[in-house]
Amino acid sequence: MAMVCLSDFEAYAKKYLPKIAWDFFAAGADDCSTRDENILAYKRIRFRPRMLRDVSVMDIRTKLLGTEISFPVGIAPTGFHQLAWPDGEKSTARAAKAMNTCYIASTYSTCTLEEISAAAPGGLRWFQLYIHRNRAVSQQLVQRAEALGFQGLVLTADLPYTGKRRDDVRNGFCLPPHMTLKNLEGAFEVCKMSPLDPSVTWNDIYWLRSLTHLPIIIKGILTKEDAELAVRHGVQGIIVSNHGGRQLDGGPATIDALVEVVEAVQGRVEVYLDGGIRKGSDVLKALALGAKCVFIGRPALWGLAYKGEEGLQDVLRILQDEFRLSMALAG
Repeated sequence: MAMVCLSDFEAYAKKYLPKIAWDFFAAGADDCSTRDENILAYKRIRFRPRMLRDVSVMDIRTKLLGTEISFPVGIAPTGFHQLAWPDGEKSTARAAKAMNTCYIASTYSTCTLEEISAAAPGGLRWFQLYIHRNRAVSQQLVQRAEALGFQGLVLTADLPYTGKRRDDVRNGFCLPPHMTLKNLEGAFEVCKMSPLDPSVTWNDIYWLRSLTHLPIIIKGILTKEDAELAVRHGVQGIIVSNHGGRQLDGGPATIDALVEVVEAVQGRVEVYLDGGIRKGSDVLKALALGAKCVFIGRPALWGLAYKGEEGLQDVLRILQDEFRLSMALAG
């Protein structure tokens, strides 16, 4: 069948991925109300299109912390890409490089940082960090990423504990025996995972700053109060995110939280967003409300499930074409 929009890839992935993998990727916390609201919130936002504006030439490029990307859609950090495609994160990195955009590699990758770097040399990559109880593990990861040429450090702030994802509990979710968290091998046992440090505070940004020269982007901010604290603690970017609705159920949709965060930072740091992006017009709505760029999570995994890096490029290309068309039609 022709893959015309992102929901076509979602339907394919749901049909062909093993149930345990599909359930893991699709899961939201508790009733999944925040997960679903991320998408529904876009449907309530309306454009005020302008006419006769000469849209014969359009430039959809943007810059992330000074580095140009081809259009304002990057790939959010998600774990366990080998559940979607055998080559896992290597395919993700290649697709991002081919489309000239940013890929944020997860701490919980099923390929090593070295493999991800080698798969797409010269691509724009940031590294997403969870701070573990064993600080030496986190320190080593940060320093490995910087040495390998990753260009940003994304600290996930919304996961002191893992949200309750009911299907994963029912399925007894565990990585298959042939897959491991390659960057954390030997650090702890994956299926008994509680290595995350719930005592992390804003002061740990100073600790991170002491380990690396990389710009620090904080992911998981949803309020003006935390946005102001992020700026005060010297981060270079904020990703407005609720972890795809996988953490606290009942929080705001990210597009609804965006305006408050943008107003609070007043241009002092770059503001990005993830969660609920399913069409090019969603990207335009996020930019119109102040985001510099958006990142896609689940749709990237659907693309991988369809045809690896080629499928992920298809997903990005569809979003790129839809975004350009939405810009034109909105004037």
